[in-house]
Amino acid sequence: MKIRTRGAIAVLAVTLAFMGLLTGCSQQESGGGPSGVLTLNSAGSTLAYPIYSKWFSEYHNLHPNVQINYASIGSGGGIQQLRSGTVDFGASDMPLNDKLLGTFNFKIVQFATVLGAVVPIYNLPGVNTDLRFTPQALAGIYLGRIKKWNDPAITRANPGISFPDKDIVPVHRSDGSGTTFVWTDFLSKVSPEWKSKVGSDTSVSWPVGLGGKGSEGVTGVVEQTPYAFGYVELIYAIQNHLAYGLVQNPTGKFIKASLDNVTLAAQSVAEDLAKDIRVSITNAPGPDAYPISTFTYLLIPVQINNPAKRDTIKDFLHWMLTDGQKDAEQLSYSPLPQQVVDIELKQIQEIH
Repeated sequence: MKIRTRGAIAVLAVTLAFMGLLTGCSQQESGGGPSGVLTLNSAGSTLAYPIYSKWFSEYHNLHPNVQINYASIGSGGGIQQLRSGTVDFGASDMPLNDKLLGTFNFKIVQFATVLGAVVPIYNLPGVNTDLRFTPQALAGIYLGRIKKWNDPAITRANPGISFPDKDIVPVHRSDGSGTTFVWTDFLSKVSPEWKSKVGSDTSVSWPVGLGGKGSEGVTGVVEQTPYAFGYVELIYAIQNHLAYGLVQNPTGKFIKASLDNVTLAAQSVAEDLAKDIRVSITNAPGPDAYPISTFTYLLIPVQINNPAKRDTIKDFLHWMLTDGQKDAEQLSYSPLPQQVVDIELKQIQEIH
């Protein structure tokens, strides 16, 4: 079954459970479940939903007295829910900078969990080969400057392919999204016009295009709309059998996203990682690095007043950073570099 359908049902179920559990409960008050089950509530990134769903299920199998609910509502929603105290922890593909952290009335520790890639997807009838996209073409499509599939900005990078004289239908996220942050962070680095007119954030004012809610929504719109173009996390393209293109990196090479070249993107900024794990790895300088790569993060309060919740969250983080990393590759994510794991294992001690 395709992840769009399966994911939508799963998200609906967990969101309904999540809403019911949270009614009248604050972050520190919720947690008592039926039959002595400790309940933790979380929300955020759709990019990371497949791996988090897997992890929370596995952790429950190991600890039947712990239930972790996750609402895949987008990074913007996860940040908002955490700030308002209606979840125990949040999830975001956008690391929280100091300015954003200042909007919270409590301290946060951010844990990178896995590495992912955001890929350009398209529905182009009659074309059955992988397409190449320059950064300028990607920015031009979403700025509304490149309107046709046979625009020279696309055809020049794809010699020998006959493109139709059809309008491109750009599709973007309609909700606050870490995937959108990663995509627009990349566009801001490669296009001065994009940076000045649109910028990067979990939500932006899109010059053109249709909106889809969640990665599932964007996937569905592109899948059902001839000549559509969008962006999603790698696993959504793979599981839905959607065509996704190669993207030109800073060295001029066209790279198709894979686990190896996402890892190379992280390795190319090793010195920056040693200073702060909140580092952007889009448009990384490595010769074989995929240019739209990212870490994704869990956002954990530093102070957790409920001792059972605090100890459980700390234990889950340790498990995630060690045994849990083995699940990453089968879901098309790259595991964390050992350097990041070592930093974050020490970081767990900041939670009290």
